[in-house]
Amino acid sequence: MNEDPLPKYRFLVTLDPGDAYLPPAQALLLPLVAAGAFQEVAGLGAQLEVTAYPEGGRNDSVHQLPVRHSWNRITLKRGVVRDAGLWAWYQAGLADSLGARRDGAVILLGPDGTPGAAWAFHGGIAAKWSGPDLHAEQNAIAVESLEIAHEGLTRALDDTAASMSPRPNRGR
Repeated sequence: MNEDPLPKYRFLVTLDPGDAYLPPAQALLLPLVAAGAFQEVAGLGAQLEVTAYPEGGRNDSVHQLPVRHSWNRITLKRGVVRDAGLWAWYQAGLADSLGARRDGAVILLGPDGTPGAAWAFHGGIAAKWSGPDLHAEQNAIAVESLEIAHEGLTRALDDTAASMSPRPNRGR
């Protein structure tokens, strides 16, 4: 088993086009709506809110008690393309008061293009879309971004990461 660190520039992103609240057996039957094609992924993280509780008669320390767990928003950035899939997902959320929820995954690829690590998010909703900053004097790619608020993040094990990849042995 190779324990070399994985490069951060080879990854895929998948978004399940179906309702995130389908039973798992049915959700597996749905095709993936987007794979790869992102230049940046940020926000894979979580935090546990804690509160200090000073116990009476104990002056040498303060107890730290857990309150609630929260997940960071995942931000996806890519060059603007003709396919308006991210915009359509955001618009679908505006039309439905509960939002259009999707599950998805970020798959980190090894040097040979095989999945090395993966993080799956659950119940994601397109919370913020940002269009490109345009400037006539710059020769740069127009970039759009999408922030996904979600209800949980899990780290997949090696064998699960391989099954999450829509195109095995291919990197971006």
